[in-house]
Amino acid sequence: MTTDQIYHWLEEVKDPEIPVLSLVDLGVITEVAVDGNDVYVEMTPTFVGCPALDYMKSEVETLLKNKGVEKVNVQVTFKKAWSSDLISEKGRAALKKYGLAPPPSAHVFADLEILETAICPRCSHTNTELKSPFGPTLCRSIYYCNDCHEAFEQFKAI
Repeated sequence: MTTDQIYHWLEEVKDPEIPVLSLVDLGVITEVAVDGNDVYVEMTPTFVGCPALDYMKSEVETLLKNKGVEKVNVQVTFKKAWSSDLISEKGRAALKKYGLAPPPSAHVFADLEILETAICPRCSHTNTELKSPFGPTLCRSIYYCNDCHEAFEQFKAI
């Protein structure tokens, strides 16, 4: 059993709020270590108060035990804060296909003005406006596209 194999297996664990996105592609799985038949997994949630944290942790433990891992140790850590830049390219594509605008790179903006608009995941236009910084979850905002006349959510850049 290798670290790469564990990461591959963990691609099966999906984010409970965005089921097309694995925890690996979301960047929540921040470290994996293998010691014989024991596996250590480190997770950094997108938000400190993430209500799905216990569920995600349980899903990781269950998956690895079902794969034959004898001892699974999943730790939640905040040593390094999660950033939306940790979302993989595959994850960004999955967000867009799901109808959520991927977040801009956290390195892109120097002021809050860029947060006023987003790229529409349906028509790819930027003629959009922020309707509410508060979406259905802490990690999403609600926008409206003035071109295709559709509301959409954007994963927040952090």
